[in-house]
Amino acid sequence: MSAARGVPVWRWCVAGLCTALVGVLMWLWWPSQPVAVPEPEGAAERDPTTVERGRYLATLGNCQHCHTPTGAAPYAGGRAIPTPFGVVFSSNLTPSAQGLGGWSAGDFWRALHHGQSRDGRWLTPAFPFANTTHVTRADSDALFAYLQSLPPVDAPAPPHQLQWPFNTQAALKVWRALYFSPAETVASGQAGANAASAASAEWARGAYLVQGLGHCGACHAERNDLGASPAMAALGGGLIPGANWYAPSLTDPTEGGLQDWPLAQITELFRTGQAGGAFAIGPMAAVVQHSTQHWTDADLLAMATYLKQLPRTAAPAVRGIAPPAQRQTALGAKVYEQHCAQCHGEQGEGTRLADGRYAYPPLAGSRAVNLGPAHNLAQVVLHGGFSATTAGQPRPFGMPPYVLALSDTELAAVLTHLRTQWGNGGTPVSERDLARLR
Repeated sequence: MSAARGVPVWRWCVAGLCTALVGVLMWLWWPSQPVAVPEPEGAAERDPTTVERGRYLATLGNCQHCHTPTGAAPYAGGRAIPTPFGVVFSSNLTPSAQGLGGWSAGDFWRALHHGQSRDGRWLTPAFPFANTTHVTRADSDALFAYLQSLPPVDAPAPPHQLQWPFNTQAALKVWRALYFSPAETVASGQAGANAASAASAEWARGAYLVQGLGHCGACHAERNDLGASPAMAALGGGLIPGANWYAPSLTDPTEGGLQDWPLAQITELFRTGQAGGAFAIGPMAAVVQHSTQHWTDADLLAMATYLKQLPRTAAPAVRGIAPPAQRQTALGAKVYEQHCAQCHGEQGEGTRLADGRYAYPPLAGSRAVNLGPAHNLAQVVLHGGFSATTAGQPRPFGMPPYVLALSDTELAAVLTHLRTQWGNGGTPVSERDLARLR
């Protein structure tokens, strides 16, 4: 039972395992070199037309929202982005020494396409390179031309405050090996299309917008314990990392799916922040306010076409839900009458303006109220808020916060009331549930 020259087999196995372990450790800790990328032939184009196109692309990607802290200069970076692993601070995108000064168009493409900085450091997945890897090189160059036209701002971004080992390049190497590979070809927006869909220019453009700069899957996809979303393009819904909001499934018509909506109503929602009785709230209100209301009609139609044609998935059946206790039912009705009925109607029918639009949305039959996870409803009742401020909705009516006005018992009761009255089929909310939803 010995190997050559009398060495026991187990020693050869141990030696092999040790060699493999050393190899893995060397791979983990060996500094990464910048991925080779081509530079544009000749000088990069920065003519007014290209710069303006880049400005619009930045609007499509809502870049300014994440790269601009409140009160700071646009694109100066340093905005805190909470994640389950700590806080990430967005980078300075202005052409200063603290930002993209000294960067080339190729360096910028490397960041978008490969998720790698110009010095070889791997970027954290808080930057949605899993989506921007689908952006075309031409769009990347135009976006870079626009950012280079901005006034330089000397504002270094604070270092990330991530827990160990998530603050190491070794951890990012492992994450990338498991969950990321750059797009093999320049994105056309037609990946996975059938013959009929591929013939639709609107569908192809919509797919490119949703999967690329629009990075919808960064929110509308479930993530695992390592913050990865292997099915990002599926848009099946999930909790937003670092937040307490639920981005509804865009394939389930009972959540956020738009398969049964007319195209005009879909575009109206993204242009104005409301359509019918639906309102953009929370993080989606910010997307509408800072991004989609400024899209061209053609791009709004393209996105609507793509979202309308997403495959349907059925909502999971909810069984064995115990009805709320009689005491909670009575308390919820009382709280609703005192604090909610004046705006949302005695039967949850909402309140309309003279032009027929809703000032306050209906709660009866509302998908937001009936969502399986009650996070969004709890956030609005607890902390209040506004829908998107848009050209079509310049002064949206607001929702006051009740986190200090009502006890946990009253809050749980009124949430239960909203989810179980007027034909609504949501699950009751207990005080324990409320503590979790906070």
